[in-house]
Amino acid sequence: MDYLHLTEKELVEHAIQGDQMAYRALYQIHERAVRRRVSGYFQWKADVDDVVSESFQKAFAALKSFDTEREFRPWLLTIATRTALDHLNSIRREDEKKEGIKQKATSEGNDAGVEMTDTTPEEEIINDEVHQRLMQYIDELPSLYKDVMIKYMIDELEYGEIAGELGLELNTVRTRIRRGKQHLAEMMLRGEV
Repeated sequence: MDYLHLTEKELVEHAIQGDQMAYRALYQIHERAVRRRVSGYFQWKADVDDVVSESFQKAFAALKSFDTEREFRPWLLTIATRTALDHLNSIRREDEKKEGIKQKATSEGNDAGVEMTDTTPEEEIINDEVHQRLMQYIDELPSLYKDVMIKYMIDELEYGEIAGELGLELNTVRTRIRRGKQHLAEMMLRGEV
């Protein structure tokens, strides 16, 4: 079947029937529009990649409830916008948790009589301690997530580079990083390690 000559409505109908090639065609047609819609919300490409992927996952999961008399793209872009806002809120919550941990570490340092400024050697020591603690947390991750998180958080590699180095699918890398972040956040909140 030549999917390039099908109308959008026909592609959606094929996808609803479980046709994987129709899903792929819909993704190829709309991926750039979704990426443009969500890219203004985020500073990092990795977040944009996550949101684009999650938006399509949500749309395809809800496709059976889609009214095929409506246009697909506006519906998809609405899902993408909501997904971007949810992801943004998640990042903000994560940043607030990190800030709380940082403030706690700073106040504990001040209680010990250490004066904190941007340029003191003491701050460098604290940064080293935070780095060491992060490494301990990462080391405690299940092996499934550990290698990916080291390459992402320590080596600061892009998702595609990680996939290439570890011989994994890009979506697998995204999923493991997302779940690895969740594990780290839970461990930090519980004060493990």
